[in-house]
Amino acid sequence: MTTATTPYRVTPARVLHSEWHKLRTLRSTWITLVATSVLTLAMGAGVSAAYDAGDGAHMDTVVLVLLGTQFATVNLGVLGILSTAGEYSTGQIRATMTAVPTRLPVLWSKAAVLGTITFALSLWTNLLTFPLAQSFLDGTEHEAALGDPGVLRALTGNAAGLALLTVLALGLGALARSVPIATGAFIGLVMILPEVLAMLPYDIVDDAVRHFPNRALETLTAADSASSGTALLAMSLWATASLAAAALTLKRRDV
Repeated sequence: MTTATTPYRVTPARVLHSEWHKLRTLRSTWITLVATSVLTLAMGAGVSAAYDAGDGAHMDTVVLVLLGTQFATVNLGVLGILSTAGEYSTGQIRATMTAVPTRLPVLWSKAAVLGTITFALSLWTNLLTFPLAQSFLDGTEHEAALGDPGVLRALTGNAAGLALLTVLALGLGALARSVPIATGAFIGLVMILPEVLAMLPYDIVDDAVRHFPNRALETLTAADSASSGTALLAMSLWATASLAAAALTLKRRDV
């Protein structure tokens, strides 16, 4: 007598759990995340401790405290790229897509898991960095509290922007399927292209540059910004466009 077995079913929850398991078991993931958090904390404390009254008085207080975001942008971008393009370089992607033949749930799960982790860690880091930095800024023009207008929104906005930037990089990795190519595209889009375009003497170009990922992240990080909603929308559209292009490629090309 044979016993009937229930066939293995691929469900969104199982794919999500699989991607979470893969991400959390990679030592490089946690090294990158911890390094990013430590650099942000150290940069915030260092800049604040070295601050002299009057220097950088024009700079937004939260932007000053979170100058370590510059390092986080690179670190988290590379992490996002490795989460997708890294699987192609090792060949592990074949096993993943064999287990999930519809393919797209893998992409959505990777984005959901990495985006959530990045947001949580970035927000936790920001909430630690701000009071630490303020202990050195007491009595200066940059003295502020978490309850001051715009401060908590800026700390949260920075974390959301970094999470969306990581998802953008993840999409580029899935699109390029190559770590070097995706890294070059990410650096070009986030760091180089906006600076080149900003040199052009056209108002329409200046308006467009404000919505590029790095400029939108700066806007989200500023406590005195009046256009944080527009910046968040711009970041969301960049991340969505990256994932959409990756999804289209994933459906049309062989692994």
